[in-house]
Amino acid sequence: MAESGAEIEGAADGRQRLRAHLAMLLFASLIAGSFTFGAMTVPYIHAVPLNALRFVLAAGFMGLYAFGIARLRFRWPAAPWRFGINGFLTAVYFITMFIALTMTKPVATSAVYTLVPMMTAVTAWFIVGQRSGPAVLVSLLLAGAGAIWVIFRGDVEALMRFDVGQGELIYLVGCITYSVYTPLLRRFNRGEPALVLSFWTMVATASWIVLYGLPEVLATDWLHLDPLVWWVVLYLAIGPTAICFFLIQFASAHLPAAKVVAYGYLVPAFVILLEGMAGHGWVSFSVALGALVTVLGLAVLALLRDA
Repeated sequence: MAESGAEIEGAADGRQRLRAHLAMLLFASLIAGSFTFGAMTVPYIHAVPLNALRFVLAAGFMGLYAFGIARLRFRWPAAPWRFGINGFLTAVYFITMFIALTMTKPVATSAVYTLVPMMTAVTAWFIVGQRSGPAVLVSLLLAGAGAIWVIFRGDVEALMRFDVGQGELIYLVGCITYSVYTPLLRRFNRGEPALVLSFWTMVATASWIVLYGLPEVLATDWLHLDPLVWWVVLYLAIGPTAICFFLIQFASAHLPAAKVVAYGYLVPAFVILLEGMAGHGWVSFSVALGALVTVLGLAVLALLRDA
């Protein structure tokens, strides 16, 4: 018996959702590297010129791929203000992240990132009307509790005193802007290919960062930077920027916003592994347990039916 049109469409949608989940798994692993490798550049270059360079390069790479290799048509986007808004939100997020890395450890910073899904569940309701069911909210709260445990280093007394570092608070501001950015991707989507959306968002982000930090960009001694900086910038431009922008644009079209950013729950676990393998030390068992709780929260959320 031939499959009905609805069954075929449902199977296709299922495959796209599976691809979106796999895309976000790759996203989480690449983002984790930005915390560990980004922290290595702190002694050599400030946050603003570092991010200005990474986004200029990333926009160039994405443009070359989208309009050269993929042969998409290049034209000025409709309603360019959409990219101005999303670019501004993204710029705030990345600048606060790298400022925070000068004040705190990558594991603690990455734990703050895992609070984004809870905030996104709220912003997505206001911006695009996405409602999260009770099971989704429970999984978000479970993973958020694990993140808070990591942020406070598994110290109950520090938690009771709300002894959180300045770096974590600064990065929290960036995470709030990121929780607004993700649902806006769906709200502002006008049917353009994900590669095109990613390219213009990166162009806008690079423009905001360069305008904001032009004196620092010009004052940076680019010709005498440590070689490590150039390797890290290349990684940041290709992995956590160009590739990740495409991945989140693709996933946002097929998954609810809360599920998209929920893959951030994996980031602390990846960072813990990277930090240990890089020789920067392993976290305590109690902190690792908190990271494990966030991973379990993601597992529950991923298995739930899409809202």
